[in-house]
Amino acid sequence: MLLQGDAAKIDHTNKPTVSVVIVTYNASATLQACLDSIYQQQYPAIEIVVIDGQSTDATVELLRANDQHIHYWRSEKDAGIYDAMNKALKYIKGDWVYFLGADDTLLPGFSGLAAELKDPSVIYYGRVQTFGGPTFPVNAYQFAKIGICHQAMIYPKSVFDHHRFDVRYRISADYAFNIPLFQGNEYHFEFRDHLVANFNHTGVSSLNTDTAFEADRSKMVLKYFGIKIWLRFQFWRAKRKKN
Repeated sequence: MLLQGDAAKIDHTNKPTVSVVIVTYNASATLQACLDSIYQQQYPAIEIVVIDGQSTDATVELLRANDQHIHYWRSEKDAGIYDAMNKALKYIKGDWVYFLGADDTLLPGFSGLAAELKDPSVIYYGRVQTFGGPTFPVNAYQFAKIGICHQAMIYPKSVFDHHRFDVRYRISADYAFNIPLFQGNEYHFEFRDHLVANFNHTGVSSLNTDTAFEADRSKMVLKYFGIKIWLRFQFWRAKRKKN
């Protein structure tokens, strides 16, 4: 069954619009707090796009109740988180794209980061609050080890003109997606010291391992980061397995 809304209007200002994408499945316990944290942002040009995986709880009713604030939403079966994220990209109208978990919340620093979006060849990222404290800027080796939390990143829309998430990786497709971007020539990553979001550790990515990605990860690191970082990565990985 298909349900959809297209009621909200984008704030037409001279600020570039940021499309905030949320994918949901049975998220009624957390989604309203997530949406409220977007409504509270000072940055004026935000559109919200929600793709729901045909939830069986009250998620759809909650989306209907927020219809006037959501630019576009729909509810239908999907093939997982990254299939839904790929679907969402067909409906975004913004100049920049941000992915937020339905159990996460934005902090005021999101508006600070959004205000610094200038260069469409830059993927901007800030900090995310986790149980271990705020995340930090990364160099190439650190990226190879841990990547960047996707709740910290705002992409230029042009990134998605030719790229989509690989749905073979059901948990870590965002990490796999970012590896060639981080080491490529078309875009570069820039850190801005803003605390962007609270990251909830109860989601699927925190509680499970993406075995398909882990099987391919070493090859990706060697291909994109070179032999020196690959050797350091292999040593780190072996040490982690021992502990």
